[in-house]
Amino acid sequence: MDVIIGNNPIREKRVHMTVYEMLLKAKDENYKEFQTKLVPNIQPETIIGVRTPKMREIAKQVFKSDLRDEFLNDLPHKYYEENLVHFFVIALIKDFDECIEAVDKFLPYVDCWPVSDQASPKCFKKDHEKLLEYIKKWIESDHVYTARFGIRMLMNEFLGEDFKDEYLELVAAKKGEDYYLKMMVAWYFATALAKQYDVSVKYIENRRLDEWVHKKAIQKAVESFRVTDEHKEYLKTFR
Repeated sequence: MDVIIGNNPIREKRVHMTVYEMLLKAKDENYKEFQTKLVPNIQPETIIGVRTPKMREIAKQVFKSDLRDEFLNDLPHKYYEENLVHFFVIALIKDFDECIEAVDKFLPYVDCWPVSDQASPKCFKKDHEKLLEYIKKWIESDHVYTARFGIRMLMNEFLGEDFKDEYLELVAAKKGEDYYLKMMVAWYFATALAKQYDVSVKYIENRRLDEWVHKKAIQKAVESFRVTDEHKEYLKTFR
């Protein structure tokens, strides 16, 4: 990316600034400490400490620049924020097939829940029929954050008009001991209880979920403002 340095037009020069350098300019040391506690499963030295709005601004700059392809192809990244910017850039891609290709290429490198959770490509809404096949593949993955991303996309895109009962089974059947995977399954069902209660509540009534996920899904549903008080009281009886 070209950045103009200096105020004197005679002495102006252009330099190539990397994404890492842009992130360093936006560094917030106090925020770094907060992020280190929020994402304990990655090395603290890989966290620069940049707030999300700043990273989204950087992603927009990168997306519009000739740096985009170079950055998206430069994997793996070293820093946590580089991964976040990477997914934010992908989310800006308007062409469905191009976006899917970029997502597929990047998912194996996702190593923590914020990177998995914060990007939602808008173009996914354009072609749910094609997207569903990718979601199924992602959910089946043994890579925790690929599966987590797949479940989140199913939650975001298919709990409304395009919902089918069978989608609940896709998530209920996903087993694993990883905390971040189990939490995503619980989050999905808590959201389903808010949006598709009559069908999803059967999974609670019949205790179809692993015990920890079952209890966490109820907890999150009870805490949700989108679940009615009547439904919350009923769900509490299954704790």
